[in-house]
Amino acid sequence: MATATELGFNQDTFEAFLASRDEPSWLTDARRTAWDHFQATPWPARNHEEWMRTDIRLFKLDRFAPPQPTNASASSIKGGLLCPGVALAGHNRSLDSHSLDLTLHKNWAERGVIFGSLDTMLAEHGDLLRPHFQSAFHPTYDRFASLHAAFWTGGQVLYVPRGVTVDEPLHALSSMSDGGTDLGHVLVVLEEGAEATLLCETSSPTDVAGGFHCGAVELILGAGSHLRFVNFQDWGRGVWHFAHQKAIVHRDASLQWTVAALGSRLAKVNQRVALVGEGANCQVNGVLFTEDRQHLSYDTIQHHEAANCRSDFLYKAALQDKSRTVWRGMIKVDPAAQKTDGYQRNDNLLLSADARADSIPGLEIEADDVRCTHGSTSGRVDEELIFYAGCRGFTRKEAIQMIVTGFFQHVFDRITIENVREALALAIARRVREYE
Repeated sequence: MATATELGFNQDTFEAFLASRDEPSWLTDARRTAWDHFQATPWPARNHEEWMRTDIRLFKLDRFAPPQPTNASASSIKGGLLCPGVALAGHNRSLDSHSLDLTLHKNWAERGVIFGSLDTMLAEHGDLLRPHFQSAFHPTYDRFASLHAAFWTGGQVLYVPRGVTVDEPLHALSSMSDGGTDLGHVLVVLEEGAEATLLCETSSPTDVAGGFHCGAVELILGAGSHLRFVNFQDWGRGVWHFAHQKAIVHRDASLQWTVAALGSRLAKVNQRVALVGEGANCQVNGVLFTEDRQHLSYDTIQHHEAANCRSDFLYKAALQDKSRTVWRGMIKVDPAAQKTDGYQRNDNLLLSADARADSIPGLEIEADDVRCTHGSTSGRVDEELIFYAGCRGFTRKEAIQMIVTGFFQHVFDRITIENVREALALAIARRVREYE
C-alpha cells in the first residue's frame, strides 16, 4: 500500500489517508461515499456552461498530495493583512490545512462559543456540530466537491450559541507552503439570535511555484442571527484555487459577506446564498483584482426560497496585463418567494487592452410579486482623468491608483469593518502598475 505522502490522489493514497486519521465511523463512511463519487465522475467538460470560459487543462492533480501532519512552527506561517492592531476574540492559524496556533478568549469559551480546527472540534463536539456539517455543502456537485469531501483536513469552525453576541472579531489565517495542498473546510453556525464577525484569510508567498486549494465554506444562520463574514483570498501566483461556498439564512437573519480575491493562478469559486426563512437578508460585497495572466472565475446564485427576503450582490473587478475574470450571477426566485427584493451588479475596470472580463448576469423568477434588477458594465480608464491628475502634479501611476481606488469605493463604503476596508484598499493600490 502506498503512503499518504506519495503524490496523487488515488485509491492507495486515500486508504493511507484514512488510516492516518482517528475519526468516527460516520465520517469515514461519508469520506468513502465521496471518494466513490469522485472516481465515477469525470472532470468538467469544456462545453459545460459553467466551465466553458475557464480552462483547467494545465491543472494536474497528480502533482499534489493529500495534506500531511507538519513539524513546522507557527512562526513559519506568513501573511495576514486584516487584523493588525485589532482586539480579537480568538484566532486560528494553519499551514497546509493543519492548525499550529489557536486561541479563544476565555470569556467566550465560558459562554459556549466553539472556535478552532474543524477536524478537532468535530471529534470533541460531534453531537453538536454533526447536524450542521455538510448541510450547506453538496459533496456530489462536481469532481472538485467530491475530492474535497473525501480528503478535507483542518479548516475552521465557529459555533455561537443562542442569543450570544461576540462583539470582537475572530480571525482565521490559512497559509500554504510551496507546492503544498490546502483542503480546509469552513463551518460557521450561529444559533437563533446570535451575532459574530469572522475574518478568514488564505495566503501564501507570491512567488510559490505551485499549490492546490480545494475548499468549502458553509455558513448557517439561525433565526434572527447576524453574521459578518470576510473571505480574503491572497494565494501565491502558482496556486490552483477551487471552492464551493454556501450560506443558509433563516428567518429575519442577516448576512454581510465580503469577498476579496487578489491571488492564485486560477480560481474557480461557486458561491451560493439560500434565503430560506421569511425576512432573511443578505449583502455580498465582491472585490477582484487581477494581473499578469491570472484567471478568476466566480459563479454566484442568490436563491430566494421564502417570501419577503432581500439580497444585494455587488462585485467589482479591476484587471491589468493579460489577466481575465469571469462572473456569472443568477437571482433565482421560487414560486413561494413573493415580495422578493433582489439586486445584482458586476462592474469591471480594464487597465490594459489585453485584459478581458466576461460578465453574465441572469434572472430566474417563478413568483409574480417581486422586484429584481441586475446590471453589468465594463470599460477602460479614461485618459482625460489621468491627464488632469497629471496637471495637478500626480504621476501616471499615482493617477491610476486614485482612479482604481475610486472605482472600488462603492464596495468599500458598504463594508462595515474599517480595518478590512483599509487593508483591501492598500493591497490593491500596491498592485497597480503603469500601463499605456
